[in-house]
Amino acid sequence: MLIDNSDQNSDVDKSDGVTRRDFIKVFTGTAVCVSLTPLMFGCNGGGDGVTQVPGYPIDPTVVKTTERMIKFPYIKPSATPPSGKMPDPADPATSPNGGTALTWAELDQVPEYDKLGYGQWEYLDQPLAIVPRMDIMATGYDASSVERNTKLLNFFAMTDVHLTDKEAPNQLIFLQQSNPGFSGQNTSIYSGVMPYTPHVFDAAIQTANALHEENPFDFFISLGDVCNSSMYNELRWYIDIIDGEVITPSSGDHLGADTVDYQKKFKAAGLDKSIPFYQTLGNHDHFIIGSFPASDAGIEDSYTSDTVWSVPNELLTPDFTKFPALFDKNNLTNPSLPQFYQGVVDGSTPDGTIINSGPTGDYTTPPKITADPDRKPLPRAEFIQEFFNTTTQPVGHGFNLVSSNPNFQLVPDDERAGFACYSFEPKSHMPLKVIVLDDTQREDDGSIDIHGHGFLDDTRWAWLQAELDDGQAANQLMIIAAHIPIAVSNIGTELEWWMGADGDSTATMTNAVDLTGLVNKLQNTPNLLMWISGHRHFNHVKAFVSPDPVNEPEKGFWQVETSSLRDFPQQFRTFEIFLNSDYTVSIEAVNVDPAIAEGTPAAKSRRNAIATQQIVHSNLTVNFANHQTFAGNAIPPTDPTRPQSGDQATGIGGVSDPSIQYPDLTSQGIPYNASYNARLFKQLSPAMKAHMQTMFPSV
Repeated sequence: MLIDNSDQNSDVDKSDGVTRRDFIKVFTGTAVCVSLTPLMFGCNGGGDGVTQVPGYPIDPTVVKTTERMIKFPYIKPSATPPSGKMPDPADPATSPNGGTALTWAELDQVPEYDKLGYGQWEYLDQPLAIVPRMDIMATGYDASSVERNTKLLNFFAMTDVHLTDKEAPNQLIFLQQSNPGFSGQNTSIYSGVMPYTPHVFDAAIQTANALHEENPFDFFISLGDVCNSSMYNELRWYIDIIDGEVITPSSGDHLGADTVDYQKKFKAAGLDKSIPFYQTLGNHDHFIIGSFPASDAGIEDSYTSDTVWSVPNELLTPDFTKFPALFDKNNLTNPSLPQFYQGVVDGSTPDGTIINSGPTGDYTTPPKITADPDRKPLPRAEFIQEFFNTTTQPVGHGFNLVSSNPNFQLVPDDERAGFACYSFEPKSHMPLKVIVLDDTQREDDGSIDIHGHGFLDDTRWAWLQAELDDGQAANQLMIIAAHIPIAVSNIGTELEWWMGADGDSTATMTNAVDLTGLVNKLQNTPNLLMWISGHRHFNHVKAFVSPDPVNEPEKGFWQVETSSLRDFPQQFRTFEIFLNSDYTVSIEAVNVDPAIAEGTPAAKSRRNAIATQQIVHSNLTVNFANHQTFAGNAIPPTDPTRPQSGDQATGIGGVSDPSIQYPDLTSQGIPYNASYNARLFKQLSPAMKAHMQTMFPSV
């Protein structure tokens, strides 16, 4: 691994007089041991019988991408078809060392990464520029003389941590290796980062703490998918890492607990106790692998079973005879389809060897693992309740505010358990409100398709409208925090705004509002600054321009997506909101790489995440055309705010969204970058501008 840590400028102080920089300099790349009870193990204890459990420090240089970036070499993808084994040496240009290239089916060849040149990276001490964006401002607006004198808010968001119990029996590892198309390219099903999800999250929390010492955050918000498969133990790892507890990042037999780095207990650093923390619900938080209701017959028992799951490849093969193309969970129990044991990472090997996978016919008896009751799936209400069992603040992490919200009266009695929408005002003296919106599908919607679509039932739609109206009437600037973004996913995919029964004949309900109606409401709430989200693992920034940009530019708003902490580029994002000297608002949305220290498990996570990107070559900057139809099927367009384009009979061709853009960094020696920093300008309405002039007479 190539790492340049020459610019070590973090100087966060400790109360004992030892600076954070000095502390990390001493222990970088090693485990820092803390005394705990004799029941815990790790480093060798002293003669008093007290044992030690390691914690992993971060790199001493803690900066944003505005100061340095990560650079890694491009590796040409292999043309060799999937073979299930290392392909024969072919084109010398496919790898830096003249070897061969791996295919998507060989992501599990982690021991080969180093010799083939995968996962090598270095820091480039050059900034990723902050791009000024005035897309939603009035034509001709000039920000060159605008000063950002008044900071209204400073917060950070993390999303899609996907803490994964890799030893659980009900995964889809074999499908990723054996099934081309959706499964093969979907590294969220399997990649070499799976064993290290707790460690990279711990490093990210430490990075945020260090940034907080330099420029204090007002709060931290998680945008969902903290679990990979809605398991109790995955959720407890997440909460306990934030709380700074000792983490046992394994389950079942806990193989390798004394010898394998990703299996060893470690002491999480914990979120700085002065930072309030709020939570959003994601689809992976209450669906198995984010896809199907865990409460379904045949699925719920798979969590705590002692037998490795067997499913057919057709489970994740779209049925293109239907539109939208559906995945069919009924294939789980279809006896006519060949079955495959999905495998587990058992934790006994340093590189996370997969065992117990392959066609069922290859096994004389079903492969067994040690069952673990802590793998139980959590329904919504129980997921929410766990956030009241923490040591960080506030109590309930936002879910405590649900029933006290005046608009909770809109929620029927039979829907109150598990209702995951709330709002909060982060600073009492600032006219700001954050609306935390659950826009994931329901467990009882009747759909057989993957449950990754955006969705609002009647109750949530009524609640959101009331929250927007209340904020507008109270002269509050508003942010919507939701897991699933809007108007960016291609029609006919499992990520777009759901049609419900209008597109899935098995569904028993339909979205309460289509995209056109939703965007119209958002645009008619001029105090809305932005919609922030995760879900797609992208760092997109999208402009929703006012329908009347000349006379009412204030009706425009921004959407900012943040990438996953699990998959490349493994970043979180900071948001600084300013009131400018001309009484406009600007939002600085900046990506942050966790300050990972060499030699730690989190460093292996970064290596494996980069290697996965070099192998699969996923397009993390994809920008879809805006089609009115797809394959002749009339459905709402991808984005109702801009003209449809392309061949409307086939859905082929068309112009992509001009507001979604990425910098060209090839001149800096970076062949691929999935990060984007922006300064987003927003015009205030005349009424809101007058209100801010009263509150802040001199800016």
